[in-house]
Amino acid sequence: MIAGLFRFKGGVKPETHKNASAGAPIQPAPMPPQLVVPLRQSPRATALCIVVPGQKVLKGERIGLPDGPLSTAVHAPTSGTVVEITPHAMAHPSGLSTRCVIIEPDCEDRWTDRPTLDLDTANPKDALNWLRDHGIVGLGGATFPSHIKAGVGGGIETLILNGAECEPWITCDDRLMRERADGIVAGALILKRLTGAREIIFGVEDNKPQAIEALRAVVHDLPGDITVVPVPSLYPAGGEKQLIRVLTGVEIPHGKLGGDFGVQCFNVGTAYAVHRAIAHGEPLVSRVMTVTGNVERPGNFEVLIGTPVEHLLAQAKPKADTDRILMGGPMMGFELPRLDVPAVKATNCLIAASPALFPPPPPEMNCIRCGACARACPAELQPFELYWFSRAKNFGKAQEYHLFDCIECGCCSYVCPSQIRLVDYFRFAKGEIWAREREKSAADAARERFEFRNERQAREKREKAEKLAAKAAATKAKLATAATDAPTADAAAGPDDAKRALIAAALERARAQKAEVAPKNTDNLTPEQAAQVAEAEARRAAKAEQSAATDAPESH
Repeated sequence: MIAGLFRFKGGVKPETHKNASAGAPIQPAPMPPQLVVPLRQSPRATALCIVVPGQKVLKGERIGLPDGPLSTAVHAPTSGTVVEITPHAMAHPSGLSTRCVIIEPDCEDRWTDRPTLDLDTANPKDALNWLRDHGIVGLGGATFPSHIKAGVGGGIETLILNGAECEPWITCDDRLMRERADGIVAGALILKRLTGAREIIFGVEDNKPQAIEALRAVVHDLPGDITVVPVPSLYPAGGEKQLIRVLTGVEIPHGKLGGDFGVQCFNVGTAYAVHRAIAHGEPLVSRVMTVTGNVERPGNFEVLIGTPVEHLLAQAKPKADTDRILMGGPMMGFELPRLDVPAVKATNCLIAASPALFPPPPPEMNCIRCGACARACPAELQPFELYWFSRAKNFGKAQEYHLFDCIECGCCSYVCPSQIRLVDYFRFAKGEIWAREREKSAADAARERFEFRNERQAREKREKAEKLAAKAAATKAKLATAATDAPTADAAAGPDDAKRALIAAALERARAQKAEVAPKNTDNLTPEQAAQVAEAEARRAAKAEQSAATDAPESH
């Protein structure tokens, strides 16, 4: 243990297998015949498509707008033509599809306009929106939107740049720190300014001496509190909470984040992308990836987002006995169900697996409650309890045992003597809980719409009844006023005279109405027509007299 550093609980020390690709410099991956750009670049949110088939696009041009608080923009990785917008298999163990923009490159790789941002004149909100609109997300694997993480609202004392890269086989961050240390440090200074941090600490595993020296050479003459600290090689030292614990001694409890304790952590690749976005106006359209394992030419490649995995693998030449491809590392990665899926912002590594490199696991046996998984868990959970609750689909109890604090590092599965793939059970439980939450949210929204509809109909019915009641009251008041305004002489003559006066008034009104609707040309009527008209007028007059008698007030 290096003096002044702390230690997190648990962890394992698997074989690193990094020498295969660590010596290979970053090289650009060849342009594929088609780019498949998912509008969903993270599990949290998708982007709103703003292009149509047949449209010409330039490199860096936005093809998807942020659609929600956890969403960022998506951009064209190169210039070309949008040939299709369709569901396509995504880089996920399920093999499910997501909406993608298919771009056919024109091989000119022409950039759109790339204005830069002057942090001296821009306010912090503009800078955060700039990161969102340039599609900057965490490149350590979580793809959490950087504009949200950088805009926590102050209170950050320490900014940690994560260069641990602790998982076996992966070397893309190592090569990035060796070759582009100046851009990483420039991005770290931008993040320090946005978060308001007082100090910057680079945490790099001690098995990367060249990366450590490259960073130290850049920060040597810079003002401010910036240090590069080697950390012991222990998986998962690159976990955010674990690295914070090692470098600062701050232990982040269950359900809390580093920002709650004045510490914020970003991947070194994210810092480099921030620098390119602010200082050069470049959106995140590519990233460095490692291609290794059972291949003839392992290496590190600058890969355009949307490049099909099969095209990228061809550059490393998988050997004949390759039986599957892993995306990510062997501890936290997953087996790809098919090879036409695209590389996304979260893709840091592709590993060609063979029976010799990755022997098939023996059959799963019963849990013996040995406690090895609990001792290895860096999050200090009880994986064997989570296993039983997840397997029994008792998701409430799994949450009580802090299921969502599991970082899915795979330490528990690595040490399990019963060969139980514990992380698979935890991922299943999390997925089920999320699915039920979505269903509950949809049901709550439907119930609210139903209740609002019922309330609206009741309100409209109530308002209609009130209008009818008001109209009836007005009519009643009008009749009462007419009766009160009758001549006092008629009133003195007695109730019968008053009744006759009302009948006479009603007859007069009927005659007036009759005159209005009476036929205008009756001079040329035949005797039969005249008789019919006279008969109709007599019926109308009788009906009017009867109506007037009914409307008159009864005498007492």
